[in-house]
Amino acid sequence: MSDLPRKESHLKVLRLLEANPGVSQRELAHDLGISLGKTNYCIRALLSEGLIKMQNFRNSDNKAAYAYLLTPEGIVAKADLTRRFLAQKLQEYEALRREIDHLREEAGDS
Repeated sequence: MSDLPRKESHLKVLRLLEANPGVSQRELAHDLGISLGKTNYCIRALLSEGLIKMQNFRNSDNKAAYAYLLTPEGIVAKADLTRRFLAQKLQEYEALRREIDHLREEAGDS
C-alpha cells in the first residue's frame, strides 16, 4: 500500500505551517478540510519525524498557544515532497492529456 496520501497530507501541513507557524490545530484542520483528530495525528507524526518543532508563545495570554516551526530537516523534506508530487502530477497530467486526445479522435473533433 502506498504512503502517498499520508505524504500528501504531510506536505499540505508543512506548507501551511511554513506560511503561518502560529496557526491552531483547529484552524489547520479547517484549512485542510480534515478532522481535528487527523490533524493532531499528522502534527504528532511530523514532530516524531523531527520535521517540525513546537514552541510556546512567550507573550501570549493563551498559555496553550504554540508556534509550529519547520526544522532544517522539515525544510528539506518539504522540498523533496514538493518535487515528488510535482513529478506525480505531471505524469497524471500527461496521461489525462493523452486520454483527451484519444477521445477527441474517437469523436472526430481533431
